[in-house]
Amino acid sequence: MQSWLNVLLRSVALFFIVALMVRLIGKKHPSRMPPVYYISYIVIAIIASMISLDIVENTVFGFIALGVWFGLLFILDYLALKSKWMSELVNGKETILVKQGKIMEENLIRVRMTGEELLRGLRSKNVFNLADVEFAIMETTGDLNVMLKSDKKPVTPHDLEWKVAPQAEPQTVILDGNILDEPLANLGLNREWLEEQLEHSGVSLDNVFVGQVDSSGDLYLDLFNDAVQLPQPKVKELLFANLQKCQADIAKYALETNDKTARKMYMSNAKKLESLNKELEPYLMR
Repeated sequence: MQSWLNVLLRSVALFFIVALMVRLIGKKHPSRMPPVYYISYIVIAIIASMISLDIVENTVFGFIALGVWFGLLFILDYLALKSKWMSELVNGKETILVKQGKIMEENLIRVRMTGEELLRGLRSKNVFNLADVEFAIMETTGDLNVMLKSDKKPVTPHDLEWKVAPQAEPQTVILDGNILDEPLANLGLNREWLEEQLEHSGVSLDNVFVGQVDSSGDLYLDLFNDAVQLPQPKVKELLFANLQKCQADIAKYALETNDKTARKMYMSNAKKLESLNKELEPYLMR
């Protein structure tokens, strides 16, 4: 067999073998891998490359080495799932760098991190003042996680006891000028609705780069022509405004009518609608 054909067949076979190995080990982002996984992946890649290029004189020995590295990595990964002690041995253990606002200098030395690197890591988390930090920990992957002091944390609707509407993942219904039917169907919408929205906005389909529909039914459009300015969708705000108008109209009818029965009915319904508006306001206006 010719050399180039031999290399081609080896490369194709090893591509699928290595892809299967990576799949069996699991989905791990390279930048968040513990060192043992990262090194093992590199060694597996080197062995596979050497076998592919026929650098290894005995192909069987090459596959044995490849299998040993994969097998050990697979076994260690499985044991780490079953045992906390093994998990700490394989993956390492997180290290506290800041505790109760105080830097742990001994732990900085242990993880080979300087004060400047710590400050840089805090800035990457949008923390520029060390005095705001209550707790900071370095994970086994090298990531730095920070907890701010209670009085420095951003205020949330929960802190203010506000009710807010639950958010669902926006669905992309237009991409590169093409309508995507499956996301539309997931939202219970169709092409006719989308075409009507585009016509109402005065936009042609071929000028739309991305179109997304959020959980409120608002359609956001990003156009190829950035010079065109589109009004922001306000479906919820318009709905709330219409409900308020209905409540005001019913209350007005109650004041204008001379029929006591009708006045009582109008006032009762106006109060019900006013109560409904108060309940819906957190969901429609925030």
